[in-house]
Amino acid sequence: MKGLILSGGSGRRLRPLTHTSAKQLVPIANKPILHYVVEDLVSVGITDIGIVVGDTADEVRASVGDGSRWGAEVTYLEQEAPLGLAHAVLVARPFLADAPFAMYLGDNMFEDSLDEVVAGFEESGEAARLLLAHVDDPTAFGVADVDAAGRIVALEEKPADPPSDLALVGVYLFDARIHAAVDAIEPSARGELEITDAIQRLLEDGAPVAHRVLEGWWIDTGKKDPLLECNRLVLDALAGDGVVVDDEATVVDATLVGPVVVAAGARIVDATVGPSVAVGAGCRIESSTVDHSVLMEGSSVVGHHRVTASVLGREAAVVGSGAAVPSDLSVLLGDHSVVDVHGPAEESTGG
Repeated sequence: MKGLILSGGSGRRLRPLTHTSAKQLVPIANKPILHYVVEDLVSVGITDIGIVVGDTADEVRASVGDGSRWGAEVTYLEQEAPLGLAHAVLVARPFLADAPFAMYLGDNMFEDSLDEVVAGFEESGEAARLLLAHVDDPTAFGVADVDAAGRIVALEEKPADPPSDLALVGVYLFDARIHAAVDAIEPSARGELEITDAIQRLLEDGAPVAHRVLEGWWIDTGKKDPLLECNRLVLDALAGDGVVVDDEATVVDATLVGPVVVAAGARIVDATVGPSVAVGAGCRIESSTVDHSVLMEGSSVVGHHRVTASVLGREAAVVGSGAAVPSDLSVLLGDHSVVDVHGPAEESTGG
C-alpha cells in the first residue's frame, strides 16, 4: 500500500500566518503537523509516500526531505492549483499506478490508531474505506448518509440539509477503481473535483465502500481555535500536567504550568507560561504571562500582561510598554510581524 499526503492548498483560514508558511508545517507541541502524518503512515508500514504540493512546495521539501529520517521514501507531486481532493488523486496517478493507497490530508490529526483503519483493507475487496466522525456542524464537511444496516448509501459535500452528523475525516483508503471514478466526474459548482463525487460514483457502480467511525478526537487544524485545541490535546498526551524543557533552554525566575513544552534555545525569564503552551526553538518570553498558545520558532512575548489563545508565527513579537498593561491579548500573527501594546496613559500622551 502506498501513501498519498495532500500538502497543497492556500491555507486561507489561517492567514496571515499562512501568507508566509505552509499550513501543514504549523507546529503542534513543537512538531510540524505534516511530520505527524508521515509518522502515522510509517507506523502502519506505509513507507512509499507521495506528497502533493503547491505554492509552498519548497518549504515542504525543506522540512520533510526525502523521508529517510522516518525510513520512508518520499516523492513530491506538483499540483498547479488546489482544484479538489479528487484532482490531487488525478495528479498522483503516475505515482500511484494500480496500487491501493491511503490518502491523508496533511493538516488533519486524530487520536485513534491508523492501524485499526488500514487493517485488512487490501484483502477486503473494498474499493474504498472511509473514516467518519460525529460532528456538531455537518454543513461544513462532506457527509455520509448511512442506512439502518450501517451501509453508506450516499455522500454529499457541505450539504445545506445534512442526512447525518457523520463527516468524512481526512483519511481515505482506495484501490485502483478510484481512478475510473475520478475520470467520470465533473468539477463541482466551486470548480473543484470533489472526492465525495468520485466516491459517490463508486457507490453508483456497485463497488463496495466501507467505513469506520472514530472513537477518539479528530481535528482539522485549518483554523486558529481548532489548532490550539489540537495543541492542547497533544500536549496533554505528551506531558500530562508536567513540563518538558529542552536541556538547551533557559528558565529563570519563571513558573511553568503544565502541560508545557519548551524547545532548545528558548529563554523564559520572570514569566508565567502555561497551561497548554508550546514554546518553539529560540523563543523569548519575559515579564509576561502566556497560556493556551503556540509560539513558533524565534517568536517573543516581552512586557505584556497576558497573551492567551494565540498563535505567533516565526520571529513574530508581542511587545508591551514595560509597565503593566492590564489587558488580555489573543492574536494570530504571521511570520516576522510585531504587535506593540501600550497602556491608556501612554496612548494619551502620543502625538
